[in-house]
Amino acid sequence: MPEVANYHQEVSNRISPIVEKLIKGNSLYQVKLNQQEMIEMLVELFGQLSPEEIRAITEHELTRRIDKILVLEAVSGTLNDLTPEQNKMYDDAVKRK
Repeated sequence: MPEVANYHQEVSNRISPIVEKLIKGNSLYQVKLNQQEMIEMLVELFGQLSPEEIRAITEHELTRRIDKILVLEAVSGTLNDLTPEQNKMYDDAVKRK
């Protein structure tokens, strides 16, 4: 099992600075996301790829993919934060479409 631990460490070493940079540069992420939780979730997610697959992803592409996942994570709970009045406004707006 040492290979698995080493591989997860390699994935973590690659993902952590990207997540840190993205969160630092985005106030929504700072409010909505826990950096350590996001790193752990992304390491688990990208750790499912083979070492060859993860190494083949460029830094730019990896950053783009992580950013898309962080957006989803940050926005996914937003509707739960609405007041009942805001929820009604949202529902009315959606019905009109």
